[in-house]
Amino acid sequence: MSKTFEHYQGAARHHERAAYQFKEAAKYHETEEHEKEAHHAYLARGHAQHALVHEVAAAKLHVESCDPRAMPGAGDASRKIGAA
Repeated sequence: MSKTFEHYQGAARHHERAAYQFKEAAKYHETEEHEKEAHHAYLARGHAQHALVHEVAAAKLHVESCDPRAMPGAGDASRKIGAA
């Protein structure tokens, strides 16, 4: 399994967890249990942020695998070839 796919899977898991926590927060909002609501909203936000970290990592890996010029130092080699 590629690292890119692993990051996308991690993002999907965290989005699912965030959705669950948001639903729990909504339940507590309806019953006016504000401390529990705030706790679940906090957890949901954390999962959503962690999902974004995975998405960014996957996107970086994807770009590096698709565009060799995006990798550090690749521009130097192309300039040397063009100058010759």
